[in-house]
Amino acid sequence: MIKAILFDLDDTLIWDKKSVKEAFKATCEIAAKKYAINPDNLEQKVRKNARALYASYETYSFTQMIGINPFEGLWGEFSNDGEPFRKLKEIAPDYQRESWKKGLEDLGVNDPEFGVELAKTFPVMRKKMAFVYEETYNVLDQLKGNYNLLLLTNGSPSLQQTKLEITPKLRGYFDHIVISGAFGRGKPDPAIFDYARGLLSVEKGEMLMVGDNLHTDVLGASRSGIASVWVNRDQKDHSEVAVPTFEIAHLEELLQILES
Repeated sequence: MIKAILFDLDDTLIWDKKSVKEAFKATCEIAAKKYAINPDNLEQKVRKNARALYASYETYSFTQMIGINPFEGLWGEFSNDGEPFRKLKEIAPDYQRESWKKGLEDLGVNDPEFGVELAKTFPVMRKKMAFVYEETYNVLDQLKGNYNLLLLTNGSPSLQQTKLEITPKLRGYFDHIVISGAFGRGKPDPAIFDYARGLLSVEKGEMLMVGDNLHTDVLGASRSGIASVWVNRDQKDHSEVAVPTFEIAHLEELLQILES
């Protein structure tokens, strides 16, 4: 019998990919008005440069372990305790500037000051673009009070808390919120799942992990002996990395699984 449900945050409950996409769109359109460049092309170039730069820093292995992606790095401040976050905080402003500056340069625009302006604009736009899936609140309304709910999210504590601040209704549904950057390890490490289980005081067979990512949510649950529900909204192909206990295309299908 399921007593506790662990939920991933990004692209499970909140639509982070759309938020990032819309923030890029708004920022790149500012550039398109100043220079005769295609905003979609600029987005592609900035994303490409951001990925390459992100992987070049000494903090890369830490961000991989905690689960902080390059595009979170474009708007994160990383004001958390600990040496790795201190380094990230130092690196972030230069990383953000260089990603936009190099993106502009790839399209023939040599304007470093404007690159700085765009780098400062993107975080503002991202904070304005807080998208939650339309079914999220309906599902949580039906689960709250009937199950112990825990939010288990990878990322920087300050950044994940910001996401919750701009979607303030979400926080109230959860008995506990566990963020990998605060714990010290991220999904799929079994340690963070064991920690969550300890907070909930339930057995492994009484837990269910719900998330969109096979490599973190499903694999971590599998390694920890916990049943999982893969939210596969985009109809992605199955991976050999991990096999979910259940697969759904829409979050409301979770209610049917729990009823059965």
